Amino acid sequence: MDYDVIVIGGGPGGYLAAERLAHAGRKVLLAEKAYLGGTCLNVGCIPTKTLLAGAKEYVHARDSAKFGIVAENVTYDWAVMQAWKNEVVEKNRNAVAFAEKKLGVEVVTQEAKLLGPGKVEIAGVVYQAENIIIATGSVPVMPPIPGAKDNPAVIDSTGALGLPSVPKRLCVIGGGVIGVEFASLFASLGSTVEVVEMLDEIVPFMDKDMAPVLRRAMKSVKFSLGCKVEKIEGGTVCYRTKEGAEAKAEADVVLMAVGRKPAVEGWGAKEAGLDYTGKGVVVDQRLRTNLPQVWAIGDVTGKSLLAHAAYRMADVAAADILSGGKAAEAGNFMRYDSIPWAVYGMPEAAGIGLTQQEAAKRGIKTISSTLPLRVSGRFVAENGFAAPGSVKLIAEEGTKKILGIHIVGAYASEIIWGASAVLEEELTVEDLRQLVFPHPTVSEVIREAAWALEI
Repeated sequence: MDYDVIVIGGGPGGYLAAERLAHAGRKVLLAEKAYLGGTCLNVGCIPTKTLLAGAKEYVHARDSAKFGIVAENVTYDWAVMQAWKNEVVEKNRNAVAFAEKKLGVEVVTQEAKLLGPGKVEIAGVVYQAENIIIATGSVPVMPPIPGAKDNPAVIDSTGALGLPSVPKRLCVIGGGVIGVEFASLFASLGSTVEVVEMLDEIVPFMDKDMAPVLRRAMKSVKFSLGCKVEKIEGGTVCYRTKEGAEAKAEADVVLMAVGRKPAVEGWGAKEAGLDYTGKGVVVDQRLRTNLPQVWAIGDVTGKSLLAHAAYRMADVAAADILSGGKAAEAGNFMRYDSIPWAVYGMPEAAGIGLTQQEAAKRGIKTISSTLPLRVSGRFVAENGFAAPGSVKLIAEEGTKKILGIHIVGAYASEIIWGASAVLEEELTVEDLRQLVFPHPTVSEVIREAAWALEI
């Protein structure tokens, strides 16, 4: 064999799997057709959050008078924000490349094709490996809306990151995570933003009590819900409202943000006999595919299109390979209910576990409590009494086991990891009540929510 492991795809899942395996002494080849870091690092998570960080600094400076800090004529420089974004991306990409090199991972910047178990073709050369990991990621969904194709006014998320200037008018088609984050970014910088969403609420996987909190907090964004886009004429988005009326959103830029889909085409999945659907490559809890010694991780599985989910999948697949398939016996397998999610807009939102609606679909009876973040003295001190935010805690009625924790408000993305530990350890309400949270912190509202539950 040429290698112990060949990894196809250098995004978060792919490069981390390569690192884990190389650290354990395996000979690893990592093939990435574009840039190390994949979508997340280059045109997704990192550049988006870098621009959002700048927007947050601008908003905080602009609105700081209530804290006794007076900053007059606050402005922003989009070109400098873009330059900082590019620097952050480049240096992070270089850091990934350095980590791979330090651990002895051989990286090739070429498109790889799966030929079958143990065989991969790269630039016309066939390489062999005992194990193969597929980590080809996902691609933006571009629905066949009349007038969208080849329309210079219509862009995807990658295009939005590279806009030469902040648009005066922006229409976002899609109210999911990507749409909400970009709406928040550009609205905070002065764009007139309208989000057109086909469903009745934004961020459909959020708890139905929490999504409206996030939406109402984004006061400078117009949300048109339950609306179906019928065509796009230049920068005019023509849609039909929930009531059946015709309506239009006039924009300089139209952002298509209806989601992403697993990249299952173009790298030999069909030819190799891999079991997959439009929803992704079929895998078990150990990320094994139907082909022997072939694993699939990250977005391409369609299980959870999140970078940190890909990280966890990388760990599981690597452990499965290193243990000869015995890692699962020790509990090292995928548990999707304990993967947190986060929306990094203004304000943030994050959650983990089941919503009450999901629990009901599974036939689980629940109890819940919801508290505003302003019960935290620190939250009020740093955000003000009118700042939006709340925590919702969901537990099983009989066992009192915590099933879900959902947060809207500042710092949500930094708090949610603790909730992940709560669900992983299957803590009960009483267990959570006994945990000691530092005071004053915003996170201690989770403990207060546990005490607010009537058990």
